[in-house]
Amino acid sequence: MLNTRKVVIVGAGHVGSHVALALIQSGEADDIVLIDILKNKATAQALDLDDGVSGALAGRDVIIRAGDYSELNDADILVMAFGRSRKPGETRLDMFDDSIRMAKEVISHLKTVDFQGIMISISNPADIICEYIRRQMNWAPQRCFCTGTSLETYRLLRVISKATGYKRSSIQGFCMGEHGNSSFIVWSRITIAGKAFLELLQSKPALAQLSLDDLQTQVKKAGDIEIDGKGSTEFGIANVAKMLITAIFHDQKLVWPCSTVLTGQYGQTDVAAGVPCVIGKNGLEEILEVEITPEEQEKFNKSCDILRDFLKRADTL
Repeated sequence: MLNTRKVVIVGAGHVGSHVALALIQSGEADDIVLIDILKNKATAQALDLDDGVSGALAGRDVIIRAGDYSELNDADILVMAFGRSRKPGETRLDMFDDSIRMAKEVISHLKTVDFQGIMISISNPADIICEYIRRQMNWAPQRCFCTGTSLETYRLLRVISKATGYKRSSIQGFCMGEHGNSSFIVWSRITIAGKAFLELLQSKPALAQLSLDDLQTQVKKAGDIEIDGKGSTEFGIANVAKMLITAIFHDQKLVWPCSTVLTGQYGQTDVAAGVPCVIGKNGLEEILEVEITPEEQEKFNKSCDILRDFLKRADTL
């Protein structure tokens, strides 16, 4: 008998519902359960998504429904997508107090079930909420991580592709640090088909006028533009979640920046931040330490200091 791939999503709003849609459209889950404090909303979202199953899968069935936390007893993946939308002008850290209160409510339910699967957290401020839940539940870091700087990395690939004309899939690179304002592009590790991006800027006159500061600003401001214009971000982060779930279900050993607690890597301890990781059937299977410049290390240290301070504050609330 084949195993049923079951995903439970906590939070049936913009992000949670689009994670479910991405899973339905890709066929990467057989059983999807939505949980929300607004039970009628979860039921309505599940019905609406269920209406589109036949067309999305061309005859392949998937179960999509609303449920409660008891569904976690046999779930493979838990996606944390609870929380309110970020308001125009707010940073993700401005959502801290509200998000911690919501996290405590979720944790009270998690302690009543026996979840043995892997948790992927999206709820903002992402690095802090994920690590706070992990500590409160005493879960191993391998099975509890967040999307971290995944969305910044998506934006990085888009921005560089637009600036250079090279296809996104030909660009290799990532961002590190907080999923937020202190994240940064690791310029020293960006390559295009194996050629260092910084070398290309020097060797190609057409690229010589590109400003690294301007490109970094475009990556950082993308989320603000989306929040100001439509009130939320949803499609990009939903695809990140689907990509990570696919990597787990298919044991892809995907190398991708995610946020996890550090135990000496990159000179940091007692903090969770976005770093290159290996994602496979056991969850976050490895943290990859790559050489970064002293300037990049300093940026990473500052980002970790911000996150560490908020984690300490979370313990006092």
